[in-house]
Amino acid sequence: MSQSTLFTPLRVGALELPNRIVMAPLTRMRASSDGSPTKLTVEYYKQRASAGLIITEGTAISVQGQGYPNAPGIYTAEQIAAWREVTDAVHTNGGRIVMQLAHNGRNSHSSLHADGSLPVSSSAIPPNGPVLTSSFQQVPAEIPRALERAEVSRIIHSYRDAALNAVAAGFDGVELQGANSHLIEQFLETGTNQRTDSYGGPIQNRARFLLEIVDEVTNAIGADRLGVRLSPFGQYGGISDAAPFELFKYVIVELSSRKIAYLHLIEARGSEMGLTDELHADAVNNVGLFRSSFDGPFISAAAYTPESAAIAVESGAVDAIAFGRLFIANPDLPTRISLRAPLNKYNRATFYGGGADGYIDYPTLAGLE
Repeated sequence: MSQSTLFTPLRVGALELPNRIVMAPLTRMRASSDGSPTKLTVEYYKQRASAGLIITEGTAISVQGQGYPNAPGIYTAEQIAAWREVTDAVHTNGGRIVMQLAHNGRNSHSSLHADGSLPVSSSAIPPNGPVLTSSFQQVPAEIPRALERAEVSRIIHSYRDAALNAVAAGFDGVELQGANSHLIEQFLETGTNQRTDSYGGPIQNRARFLLEIVDEVTNAIGADRLGVRLSPFGQYGGISDAAPFELFKYVIVELSSRKIAYLHLIEARGSEMGLTDELHADAVNNVGLFRSSFDGPFISAAAYTPESAAIAVESGAVDAIAFGRLFIANPDLPTRISLRAPLNKYNRATFYGGGADGYIDYPTLAGLE
């Protein structure tokens, strides 16, 4: 199977991608204590500018949205200025970069919030595993506080403000983190949403939070600069739904009608790859289930190899492939795929937190010469 199909251009909303090799959003926990990216962050993304598109690590839209120690934000002037250094470096090196906007909801800890407040969610239901404190300690999850109706509206507006901040920081667009058990997914799925107001109950109500965010962000920066990431049938953090196919079919059709720049789905087989290399071999095929419901560029992620990615794109099943762990270990991944060169092995022990080790020190082919 030829891998040349991965190097054909692709129009994604307002952006023209030179190849179909996308850098997936990857939590790295290396921001400064105030949530600003550092000089290491600038170098990390600069090294990977040959990606067809870079999607940043999940970036908190507010202090309340923070979910990990040393995770970045996009809600202060200092953060905006620091991110501008990242986008300038990527653009100077020929790249395109969008920011993933995130609110972790219940997957957080009170120590990460300046006022010590509890994490929030659609309902007062905790995740089924531990969370990290501000000092990187694993502790049992706290029971989140269910958001009040007025607070929901304020959070929706916070997504709009974060999108505008991202554009001010030089980003080419934004992606909404609606996957991996973040707040948007906590509203979507019945296992976490037991609300009785207009944001709970029927699918249309549970989807309202996401769709109102999409509409707000679209009005602020344009649908052609907005992507959405979802993880149908995922299990991260104990997320679940009584009727996942019906839920995500409805959501994806609604997103399609809004003409967003792209849809980004995580395959269920790898919905927990942030925690483990083990795959769910018997998981459903999200591309097969939902591709026909979205009329626009379709990005797929989860445990692809260069070979399986080329097959998926050449078949027409997807338009681009997002690589995570391979991009961590191979800053020049597109070059390596093009030349069929050996790939560096990643070190999971250095994925989260730390400094340059396992972050900006993986060698390129040029560096090995």
